[in-house]
Amino acid sequence: MSSNKLKSDCPKVLYALCASDGEKPDYQLVGLESAPVYVIDKDGLRAVVSDTEGGRLRPDRRSIGAHQSVLHALTETGTVLPIRFGVVARSAKAVEDLLIANQKTIKKHLEQLDGRVEMGLRVSWDVANIYEYYVETHPVLKQGRDEIWNRNANPGDLREEKIRLGNLYQSLRDADRLEFTEKVKNILVNYCEDIIETEVKREKDVMNLACLVKRDKLDEFAKGIFDASKLFDNAFLFDYTGPWAPHNFTTLNLYAPVSKKGKNTEADDLSGDL
Repeated sequence: MSSNKLKSDCPKVLYALCASDGEKPDYQLVGLESAPVYVIDKDGLRAVVSDTEGGRLRPDRRSIGAHQSVLHALTETGTVLPIRFGVVARSAKAVEDLLIANQKTIKKHLEQLDGRVEMGLRVSWDVANIYEYYVETHPVLKQGRDEIWNRNANPGDLREEKIRLGNLYQSLRDADRLEFTEKVKNILVNYCEDIIETEVKREKDVMNLACLVKRDKLDEFAKGIFDASKLFDNAFLFDYTGPWAPHNFTTLNLYAPVSKKGKNTEADDLSGDL
């Protein structure tokens, strides 16, 4: 198969959407399956893609890492709308049809996110044992724990008491998470344009925040992180990352067009979650 035929007819992995300046960039990037990354332009919009011989992409660590590496490199060069991992279009024509059909919403998002990036902040309890830390810092929990320890009873007889104690620990921790998150957000709101709370997955995590920040305000944002950290003692660890493509602030609901006769166009043959 010639390279020209490959680039026009084979399936395309989508990485991001951005504005087109009319000049095709030479990214020198390698995407999934070690394929070169290039662009498909249409009507002032650009899709960043690479070729693939297959259909569905396996979400293994290597493939996801390659996808994220491309997005990170693109973010350094300008404003991009990230596409979730695993989106594949059947051909270059399918990509062009997608850009045409969604031109209005794509341009609106590009205008809203122009010059902005996403920064991540994770705050966690920097302690060896989070439960023991709570016992020592919350007298009501320590009292309940000591009462169980001091009772002369079989372990089976204490099951209900231990369950109640565990529920108390979780409720105290959850309440602290809410309180501490509001404290941090009240500081950071002065340094970024939007804040989204993302899921807390680890027991020691206090909060995970996604922050939309102007690219030329990153130094000020770092100062905001420092100001927020001064509200907490050494039992808390502040870890911020970025800049990233604005994943949590891109709410594109792209659709593939349908021909006037009701038949699917090439752009309908998309796999993956946009």
